[in-house]
Amino acid sequence: MSHQTGIKANEKLKKFFAKNCHSSKIRIFKVCIENEELTLAQHVEAKGTWEDDFDKHVHKMIETDHPSYIMCRFDSKNSTGYDWLLVSWSPDDAPVRQKMLYASTKATLKQEFGSGQIQEEVHATTLEELTAASVRKIKEAPAPLSPQEEEALMSQVTDSMRHVGVESRGATLNTLNMPLSDQAKEGLAALASEQVNYVRLAIDILQERIDVDITSVIQAKELGTNVPEDTARYHVFRYQYKHDGQDKKAIVFIYSMPGYSCPIKERMLYSSSKAPLIETVESILGVKVDKKMEVDSGKEVSEECLFEALNPAEDPMSTSTAGVTQKKFDKPKGPPNRGAKRLTKSHHQCSVLD
Repeated sequence: MSHQTGIKANEKLKKFFAKNCHSSKIRIFKVCIENEELTLAQHVEAKGTWEDDFDKHVHKMIETDHPSYIMCRFDSKNSTGYDWLLVSWSPDDAPVRQKMLYASTKATLKQEFGSGQIQEEVHATTLEELTAASVRKIKEAPAPLSPQEEEALMSQVTDSMRHVGVESRGATLNTLNMPLSDQAKEGLAALASEQVNYVRLAIDILQERIDVDITSVIQAKELGTNVPEDTARYHVFRYQYKHDGQDKKAIVFIYSMPGYSCPIKERMLYSSSKAPLIETVESILGVKVDKKMEVDSGKEVSEECLFEALNPAEDPMSTSTAGVTQKKFDKPKGPPNRGAKRLTKSHHQCSVLD
């Protein structure tokens, strides 16, 4: 639950909303928090399409070290007026207190403007995310599936793959055992013999198999550049690093899925083929995978992330007595029918699967 700050729109902003939120005159406006009030900072009129106006003005309106809100009017309409985009600009270099203040006040801004008019929301932390192309990609992405829809679709994909010859590992396990191509097996064998330290695998949907598309020797800091932004992949990486003065090696399996920009069938195939593939990788390498991760983009795959995943910090909520670690608190179990957990990640975090 978000905690609102008590900050409200001042009278000037309220009058601006009343006059312009249903008008075609204003294209973009900026709202800031000043003197504990939501204040109109800047606005521009429509000259071209929303994409043209967005790319022309938004970068000029924001500050690279201070949060703000940007509202942009789309060219489309709904039953009550124009559709609007709300951008929450929260740059990495902004003070933490300011970022928290803006995050906590966003619900109030939406309420004052009219939540029904806001068709899309974007949370941006870098200038690269503030482009019409980035917004359009979000607009065109299919809506997330509910847990029930995911389950029904998984059943359909499993049945269809059975019919075309892919071995199912059991419908109750929601897994598909896709065979590896000879080239993929050779790539993993090269990883096992340390000829390479990185192998990237892809599902060939037409051939109904898992193939290799990259085998290479890379540095840990280069790993993120090999994660596609528009399609799913599997990555197997031998990570060599130092810890407590000792040389360490670890096999890391990364499942990258850029989210709902991928077709539904591709998302389901990669998800359901993951567990059997890990077993096959371990069989070919002759060792267990040390860490399994899931990421949305290459921004989440940093050397720091790998190191912390393999060497997690000691839980500050734990105490040690006579050599035995005891947790002070046990989190109670949630309700049994609440559905799947949702993950919220920053750009510098990745999700550990095991």
